[in-house]
Amino acid sequence: MEVMPSTRWRARAKANADRVDGLVGPYLRRRAAGAAHPVIDFLFTYYGNKPAQLRRWHPGFGIALADAREYEGARGYIRARTDELAYTADPEHLARRRDTIAFVADLLRATASRPAQLSCFGLHEWAMVYRTDDLRHGKVPLRLSRAETDAVVESMSLRCTHFDAYRFFTPDAVGRNMIPLARTDQLAHEQPGCLHATMDLYKWGFKLVPLISSDLLLECFELAFAARELDMRASPYDLSDLDYEPVRIETPSGRAEYVRQQSEIAERGSQLRTRFLDACRTLLDVPVAAP
Repeated sequence: MEVMPSTRWRARAKANADRVDGLVGPYLRRRAAGAAHPVIDFLFTYYGNKPAQLRRWHPGFGIALADAREYEGARGYIRARTDELAYTADPEHLARRRDTIAFVADLLRATASRPAQLSCFGLHEWAMVYRTDDLRHGKVPLRLSRAETDAVVESMSLRCTHFDAYRFFTPDAVGRNMIPLARTDQLAHEQPGCLHATMDLYKWGFKLVPLISSDLLLECFELAFAARELDMRASPYDLSDLDYEPVRIETPSGRAEYVRQQSEIAERGSQLRTRFLDACRTLLDVPVAAP
């Protein structure tokens, strides 16, 4: 087992925290003032992770942190046998998470095996407000009238492949999707062009903390951050008060711009997905101690 000296891991931990703070500063300032942030909130409320958790740095399985008493009692950690003041990810925690790791690996592999579909144009957010007055972001106005918003949905095909977006479609929108989706079919439909599949790299990474490194997790978060911004800029909501320029997917030029940015995010996601899958394979190759 590698034991990382205190000076080295503390420097990396500080750099990690600084990167997180640079990204989520607007969210934290608005939250302190009691105001919601309809774009960034999602990354912490829907996924259920807190900025403080993301700020805490983890080296990944197989590396012990020297002079790290603050990790005593931390979830998934034990005191390393090599040094009574060093702490490392617990092999028993790895053993308990093997089924989750195997599922994540299967999902990443299945997603990566398909070509990126770039014809959804972010319409899932529009499908969530189709023919309803019950808006998910009720305090944020729509860019178009209700009738114009519904007409955009009716003018194009819904091609959502991500169940966790599809499940929030309004009842009238569900039947308009190209294919019906179910949780049990998740591995059969997820594809690398989907912004939500890319954002979920962060979700799966957080589920495997502290077994994967925070360096990989933060890259997943940074990409989820970029994907979420595009997701909402292409949505029917008017976010001008937050200085988000809309991607007007109701127009041909807007759809072309969406596809361009979606392609860039998909390419970054494919690279991260490969690294994440390699990390899962490495964890699954660790021998499990006999009971």
